[in-house]
Amino acid sequence: MKRREFVALLGGAATAVVWPLATQAQGQIRRIGILMGWDEAAPAAEGILPTLSQRLHRLGWTEGSNIRLDVRWAAGNVDRMRALAKELVALGPDLILASTTPATAALHQETRTVPIVFVTVSDPVGAGFVASLFRPGANITGFINLEPTLGGKWLELLKEIAPSIERVAIMFNPDTAPKGGLYFLPSFEAAARSLNVTPITTPVHSEAEMETAITMLGREPGGGLVVESDGFMTVHRAKIISLANQYKVPAVSDRTLPTEQGGLLSYGPVDDEMFLGAALYVDRILRGANPAELPVQVPTKFEMRLNLNTARLLGLSIPPSILTRADNVIE
Repeated sequence: MKRREFVALLGGAATAVVWPLATQAQGQIRRIGILMGWDEAAPAAEGILPTLSQRLHRLGWTEGSNIRLDVRWAAGNVDRMRALAKELVALGPDLILASTTPATAALHQETRTVPIVFVTVSDPVGAGFVASLFRPGANITGFINLEPTLGGKWLELLKEIAPSIERVAIMFNPDTAPKGGLYFLPSFEAAARSLNVTPITTPVHSEAEMETAITMLGREPGGGLVVESDGFMTVHRAKIISLANQYKVPAVSDRTLPTEQGGLLSYGPVDDEMFLGAALYVDRILRGANPAELPVQVPTKFEMRLNLNTARLLGLSIPPSILTRADNVIE
């Protein structure tokens, strides 16, 4: 299905109502579980819940009045996600909102009946959450955050901002990355061939393994780093940024490496947009819509962020092509 068709469907979600809120049982409080795969202190998480609550309020749902939000943060820990998923399902929610693939997978293991709306999941079909994007077919639907072609896009941006790179590692945690880290690899490797860059597949499970990989990249000039988007990497973002800058290794990702914390360049979808869309789906399902029939949506709004201070630290001269496209520049 073409992207513009998904956008049209989402536009319809903004106005579609199955029945008026007034027809709901008087005094009934609907319970919404929220399982966030990230660390609560992550920059990507800042403002998301207020944004979600505000949109729900505008749709007629007010916490303490007709909804209750049970929020849990897993901080990128898969075992914790599983425990929290079990806990949330046991509360008997009317619906659960999940962020990240591992968090959604944990909930998928616990229930096939409670409606689940996911955000920041890259490959819901491959993960077995939905039968297809157009018609999910079961109790899960939601919003894709990253398409597989972004692996190549990140490498292209890295080569553009640091033309001298000759070898680039793509780093991920197989336990938390989409498809165990394989989701972005085909586009990354294709871009590496076209750019004459040596690709290095780098699975890691700890900060010690991260440090080893980045140290090796920095031992000689010409090393670069692409960091996949997953919960583990988000939790350890500060360590990755610190090591990359210490060893003079240019690194690119999505908001996994936030520029306001010293990351060099980020490119990816706007998380707020996905959560605003998720609020619309939450509203529709609480009013009676079937998640099996609500199409999975793809990202439509992307942003690029650049930190010029980090670029100077790394000895990079930023080309005008990057500067003119950046949506946010830290000087």
